[in-house]
Amino acid sequence: MHLGIDVGGTNLKAGLVDDQGKLVQVCRTPLNFCGAEAFVDALGELALRTVRESGVDPASVETVGMGIPGAVSEGRIIYTSNIPLQDVPVEKWFRRYLDVPVFLGNDADCAAVGEYFHGAGRGSRDFVVVTLGTGVGGGLVIGGKLQTGLGMGGEVGHMVIVHDGELCNCGRKGCWERYASATALIRLTKEAMEQHPDSRMHAVAAELGGVDGRTSFTAAEQGDPAALDVCSRYVSYLAAGVTNLVNMLQPEKLALGGGVADAPAALLLDPLRRTVAEECIGRHAGVYTEIVKAELGNDAGIIGAAMLHRAVR
Repeated sequence: MHLGIDVGGTNLKAGLVDDQGKLVQVCRTPLNFCGAEAFVDALGELALRTVRESGVDPASVETVGMGIPGAVSEGRIIYTSNIPLQDVPVEKWFRRYLDVPVFLGNDADCAAVGEYFHGAGRGSRDFVVVTLGTGVGGGLVIGGKLQTGLGMGGEVGHMVIVHDGELCNCGRKGCWERYASATALIRLTKEAMEQHPDSRMHAVAAELGGVDGRTSFTAAEQGDPAALDVCSRYVSYLAAGVTNLVNMLQPEKLALGGGVADAPAALLLDPLRRTVAEECIGRHAGVYTEIVKAELGNDAGIIGAAMLHRAVR
């Protein structure tokens, strides 16, 4: 048995996972941040509760993996952007609760590991996950091993696709996540709604309780021209980054995750596949990366964290 912990901005989730990737037990608790050591104590208490409620002997837990929304290295959190954590010896403190090997990974890396072993990446050798959420995250599994470089590799959202473009939170201009994240899609949608007061997007937003990543795609399904234009522009930005990744790595598979990936395939995946196939360098040799939707949904982070021991170099 292996324990995976997924650290989110508002909640902590822990899951006990068997060797086949099956979730045996999941527990959740709100993140009430009161300092670094109390944070690790909360992780330890959640882990013990998860094991206890599963009825599994704690001695059967072989490893613990944690997905962290930030940079990690050798059992330490280097920093996180949304939680005030910096240079925290997580493994050392956590082993007061479960004295087993502890593996840390970036949250997007964990999603990639989960999908590689038990989701959309099964059977592939080289695999990439791109997560479309508040930002654009990525995880690279090459030859079965997670690639993190010196500790912060896989930050695909911060490749520049528009020279001197929108200012990104990282400090650069024109980063991919400024154009292909769910946040960017919402911005494109709101701009189009201002320009087209008669657009169906207004009614859709009212029905959904506000503008979100579904608004333009829902209105586009209903034939709204302005929404169709938003979707087309969004896919063009998404394709720019995906083509770059395909050209750099030429993985067997690339999977899209996050809420935006749930958009109708006819408006998202299908045009994305066509554009990448037309622009990737592999077209000259008839070699194409398979672009698919991620399969594990919200469980990818927990399952991937639990499987980190299989993917680290």
